[in-house]
Amino acid sequence: MPATEESWIGLDESGKGDYFGPLVVAGVHVTPALAERLRGLGVRDSKRISDSRILNLESAIRPMVHHAIVAIGPKRYNELYEKMRNLNRLLAWAHARTLENLLSEVDCPRAIADQFGDEQWIQNALMEKGKKIVLEQRPRAEEDVAVAAASILARAEFLRRLSQLSEEHGLSFPKGASEAVQETARQLVQRHPSRKEQTEILRKVAKWHFRTTKGVLGFKSPASSPKGTD
Repeated sequence: MPATEESWIGLDESGKGDYFGPLVVAGVHVTPALAERLRGLGVRDSKRISDSRILNLESAIRPMVHHAIVAIGPKRYNELYEKMRNLNRLLAWAHARTLENLLSEVDCPRAIADQFGDEQWIQNALMEKGKKIVLEQRPRAEEDVAVAAASILARAEFLRRLSQLSEEHGLSFPKGASEAVQETARQLVQRHPSRKEQTEILRKVAKWHFRTTKGVLGFKSPASSPKGTD
């Protein structure tokens, strides 16, 4: 696609606050004409849309736009978190990879992402293509239709992968990090007699650093989440 000064990329993530399942970051490239079509579909922040509607909107959005999705499953997520020791650094890395992947398909001068942590973290994680783009990080970025579309694609991918994990383990893994989530995690680990097996199964399906792990296993996880993460 040829470059246009009027086009831009929106970036957003899903799964950051969910104990079970992956972290997913999506990027969507739009032009003014595509932005109008997306608004006509009712595209808005995914947190304001039901899960069934999310999946319907995703099927309409995907063929319309150039997009990129980076999904980090729980096992890989835990490895990366223990290496980076900071959720915002991990988020920045995933945003940067998504942006680089999309820029390999489109020429675009500008990208918009939600603001989290130090604004330099995404900039520092970018490679050659990403460093040439103007990256705008701002609160409530989902008000931009490209970011909203990215939030829908990211949430749909999260929901799909969470469902696959549920089918694989024969348990319905809830979203979020509520008491219901903790109870489901207890049911899962009770199937495994040894602490080693319990640890291994949680690291395959959940974000180990969440305080939920402590509630389930009764000890402080090696990389406890800061207050408010879950």
